[in-house]
Amino acid sequence: MTRVVVAMSGGVDSSLAAALLKQRGFEVIGITLRLWRYQEPSREWEGFGSCCSPAAIEDARSVAYQLQVPFYILNVEAEFSRTIISYFVREYLQGRTPNPCLFCNRQLKFGSLLRRARGWGADYVASGHYARIHYDPAKGRYLLWRSPDPRKDQSYFLFNLTQDQLAHLLLPLAELCKEETRRMATELGLAVAGKPESQEICFLPERDYREFLREVAPDEIRPGKIRDRNGRILGEHAGIPFYTIGQRKGLGITAARPLFVVGLDPERNEVIIGEEQDLFRSQFMVEGVHFIPFDELRGEMEVSVKIRYQHPGARAHIRPLPAGRVEVDFEEPQKAITPGQAAVFYQEDLVVGGGIISSDPGDLARHRA
Repeated sequence: MTRVVVAMSGGVDSSLAAALLKQRGFEVIGITLRLWRYQEPSREWEGFGSCCSPAAIEDARSVAYQLQVPFYILNVEAEFSRTIISYFVREYLQGRTPNPCLFCNRQLKFGSLLRRARGWGADYVASGHYARIHYDPAKGRYLLWRSPDPRKDQSYFLFNLTQDQLAHLLLPLAELCKEETRRMATELGLAVAGKPESQEICFLPERDYREFLREVAPDEIRPGKIRDRNGRILGEHAGIPFYTIGQRKGLGITAARPLFVVGLDPERNEVIIGEEQDLFRSQFMVEGVHFIPFDELRGEMEVSVKIRYQHPGARAHIRPLPAGRVEVDFEEPQKAITPGQAAVFYQEDLVVGGGIISSDPGDLARHRA
């Protein structure tokens, strides 16, 4: 019997994933990663429960008991703090807007957990993500595809998984839409079938990220000047990490037209603001690039690029640059291209790859040279 470790968050998606794998004859072991030390949830959040919170862990344990599969809590707080939390704080201090889920998936959920699963004699790790993985014998590679449900597709969060991780990852919800998941969970009598989804960052339940940053890096956050693109000083900001590209509220500046954050300069500790048209651009650079159908981009390629999870994607050309970086050139300018966020490349439903949007527009000209 093939053994699989299922990452169970206490939600309906991972719970149904475990149930389906058991139905298919796998030997299922349920694991919840304890990433962060939580306080008990307040009444306002009862019934929701952040991912990996005490309430969520109990939900996962309850489902495992119902399915009659072993269940364990794996404490990875130290590793999570050393890798994901440090990355999250460092990026904000550098004027970038990070997406910690991307790195948690590669480093912990399908990295560290996969290594541990092998030590327990498991062949696979599984999760409740909505995406598809297929092996292409012609290419000799595992490929990642969008989910058939465009509203729930989570391939964006998996673009940086390695070939080894894709080869040993099972996604039982690959062909399902969310409505089917809830219906099947209800038919199986899973207690979490109607549980609402958790959308917040797992280590920030009930808290604004600004409060968290003030707590963990108080000496590195300093007030500074707000200026426009012509260099005129218009006000003072509370700290670079508290602002992001496209932000309109909370600037404390009165003007005849709406003003937005169009740039962050951590070296000068300045927030740059402008009008809405200043948020649009066509070209930018991506670093930390990872490809799935091949190892290296060797020429120009036409793709659709998503610059954040909720972005619909837009037609663009990508071109290789030195040091493993990539230039993205949109056919139509896009709004609020945000440093630190992932740019993910698609051809139809195939995930080509992606990387992290560079924080310095000048990098593109330097790398072209």
